[in-house]
Amino acid sequence: MDTITRVDSLRIDIAVFDGMDELDAIGPLEVLRSAADRGAPFDVQLVTLEPQSPVRCAHGLAMIPDGVCRPDAGMLIFPGGGWISRSEAGVRAEVDSGRWASRIDEAVAQGSILASVCTGAMILASAGALTNRRATTHHGAWRDLEAAGATLVHERVVDDGDRITAGGVTSGIDLGLWLIERFAGREMAAQIAENLEYRAAPHAC
Repeated sequence: MDTITRVDSLRIDIAVFDGMDELDAIGPLEVLRSAADRGAPFDVQLVTLEPQSPVRCAHGLAMIPDGVCRPDAGMLIFPGGGWISRSEAGVRAEVDSGRWASRIDEAVAQGSILASVCTGAMILASAGALTNRRATTHHGAWRDLEAAGATLVHERVVDDGDRITAGGVTSGIDLGLWLIERFAGREMAAQIAENLEYRAAPHAC
């Protein structure tokens, strides 16, 4: 996909919850905030569904969120973690609880973009947000994503318009760079990748 959609401002919420993988959230956060520091029109926050501090991540990091989900956010990104390992906390627990379903429905109704990193796609899929949509996830959950109704694409970043998904863990950095390219231009994305000394994957498909 080569479409660039310039925006004046874009509020991006990155959902955080107990058991999530740290890098799934921190990767796109650093990339997008680095772009914002250079003038990209992004307002990026780490958010919980309900007030909670700290969030206990999969590898022990205690994360302090910026606040709760903003109803006017133009994008909501879900990290992964805990799905494949069947951990007590993480994506599988979030899916089993169904607690994100209403927020996802609200985002769909208002035309917000839904995105995911790694097995965060399973939260979207469980809410029906990826049914018959092109999507990807960590390779260990490919079959689960297909079984949940998504059309699996074996790429690091898959852009299906208002649904954007990334593969496992480090693919979140590629997601962030693609979002910069799509909403702030290819030159800005290249600058951020160079500054981070990161060789980005090919453009999203």
